[in-house]
Amino acid sequence: MQKRTHVDLSIIILSYNTASLLKGCLASVFSFQTPHDTWEIIVVDNASTDGSADMVKNEFPSVRVIRNKQNIGFSAGNNVGIRQASGTYVLLLNSDTEVGAGTIVAMLSCMQSRPDAGAATCRLVLPDGSLDPACHRGFPTPWAALTYFLGLEKMFPRFPLFAQYHQRYKDLSAVHEIDSPSGAFFLVRKTVIDTVGFLDEDFFMYGEDLDWAYRIKQSGWKIFYNPAVSALHRK
Repeated sequence: MQKRTHVDLSIIILSYNTASLLKGCLASVFSFQTPHDTWEIIVVDNASTDGSADMVKNEFPSVRVIRNKQNIGFSAGNNVGIRQASGTYVLLLNSDTEVGAGTIVAMLSCMQSRPDAGAATCRLVLPDGSLDPACHRGFPTPWAALTYFLGLEKMFPRFPLFAQYHQRYKDLSAVHEIDSPSGAFFLVRKTVIDTVGFLDEDFFMYGEDLDWAYRIKQSGWKIFYNPAVSALHRK
């Protein structure tokens, strides 16, 4: 019997009618993968009608494609992939992202050097070059939500009292703790998933990443933001 190769990382990419974006995402991952990187890539297709799944099979034959019969949403779709993951780490990666040079390797190193890290994210950059604020969030407590919706955070982004949701008062040039990353680039230990469970499928789309991060931190793990490397988020 052939011995199964150890997998360091399972990359889960959920697709729903984003064939062109998905192609760019996969191309970016493969362009920076080396023969030493033991990664598996799983694309979960939520019943796309634009040929996304066929494109992956034809152009990226090493990628495993799972075809759902209907659009079951972000949480449930990613959970399908997570259940098939065999990596020590699991990366949820949006199909509308493109990873930068060295990003995935650096993020794995970031996790490996911090045994208390349950999850981590890189700097997500929007097409205009600005930071995607969703990758650097505090939990939406009543006060954080109030100050955000009243515009106080925008007026006083460096003042902790009024900027609890996106926490831009922190040093954005250094690795530090956050409450929640974006589901667009959410790197997590598989053992943490085994402890806290999968994404909550009561969330069809939006909010599931905050809920997952909350459960991870409630279990005693830390979540880190690493600005040294980045990924483009076309959003």
